[in-house]
Amino acid sequence: MDMSCFPIFILLFLFPFSKSDDQLTQGKPLSPGDILISKDGVFALGFFSPANSNKSLYVGIWFYNIPESSRAIVWVANRDNPATTASPAALAISVKSDLVLSDSGGHTLWMTKNNVTADEDARASAVLLDTGNLVLRSPNGTVIWQSFDHPTDTILPGMRFLLSYKGRVMGRLVAWKGPDDPSVGDFSFGLDPDLGMQIVTWHGAKLYCRISVWNGASVSGGTYPGNSSSVVYQTIVNTGDRFYLMYSISDDSPYARIMLDYTGTMSLLTWNSYSSSWIATSERPSGGYGVYGSCGPFGYSDFTGATPTCQCLDGFEPDPMNSSRVCRRVEALKCGSKNHFLRLSGMKVPDSAGTLGDQTRCLVWTGELVDTWKTNNYGENLYIRLGDSPAGMDDITVSDQ
Repeated sequence: MDMSCFPIFILLFLFPFSKSDDQLTQGKPLSPGDILISKDGVFALGFFSPANSNKSLYVGIWFYNIPESSRAIVWVANRDNPATTASPAALAISVKSDLVLSDSGGHTLWMTKNNVTADEDARASAVLLDTGNLVLRSPNGTVIWQSFDHPTDTILPGMRFLLSYKGRVMGRLVAWKGPDDPSVGDFSFGLDPDLGMQIVTWHGAKLYCRISVWNGASVSGGTYPGNSSSVVYQTIVNTGDRFYLMYSISDDSPYARIMLDYTGTMSLLTWNSYSSSWIATSERPSGGYGVYGSCGPFGYSDFTGATPTCQCLDGFEPDPMNSSRVCRRVEALKCGSKNHFLRLSGMKVPDSAGTLGDQTRCLVWTGELVDTWKTNNYGENLYIRLGDSPAGMDDITVSDQ
């Protein structure tokens, strides 16, 4: 698999690390050279500088117990407002129980926002969990803020990525600007506000790739096999008020993460300890396949083989009069003649253009069918209306009256 689209995180750490635990308290700020390490050594939080700049400093979370050259930054606090080595910064908990990153000149570079009432006796603390979640808690254990509620470009196993709340579209993943630039980039991922049933990526304001479509169930999901010892489960949950996406991994699986990279590729990556590298188990789009409408009207991206291809829907064929990816009906529909619906299984349903339907999932498409996929991991039955039924086809026959 061509891995050239994946950014390689070569991190230059400017200060020798001093030992630390997994806790940050009001009396113990985090300075360059200090790190928090989760209880079992899975994740670390500290200051880092990308390879292209030894002067810009960011606070981030990364996988700790893997070789430094392959460490993946999974969260960045001050992605658009870096500190500099000329004015050393510190991450501290304020008396108002906020996490605050400020430089030596007193300038606030980043901070959390919560509704906790200031209390001189309150002593909030932060802990870095083995899930990669940085959690800020009050003395009684109440969660005041957590990084899982504010992801940057990565979804980790166990994170509930909130797509909408009470019908209101929530935040997005936003890719890095470049392989060594954590600032906000051009690609983003989240719920399509125009049709609240599909999860998509955008290039700026333009629809780039339809990742998946909700099938209407309160809980739905699919599995993605990794190496021989891992399975990743994708789950989409609709509780009525909350609509969220979550990934989990099987027991004893290697590290895994979902990442939107600076090229717009949404990838499921698992750690291979034998090659000491991240392996893409699934990626969308892939080699140009899966980009919105890339296989043309009545065509689909087929991800079931060793490499993706464009295919025409059953009952359609490439149009010899058109050099671009256009499929045409093998047999035209005729009024007053028998025709039938052919069932295609394992399909990602087409985009909403010409769609009549609602959240009950009673969906009808008219006109051209655009941006359909076929996959091994998830999919639905799609019924295509065709002309007279060839013998032996699995279909539903109808007649026009």
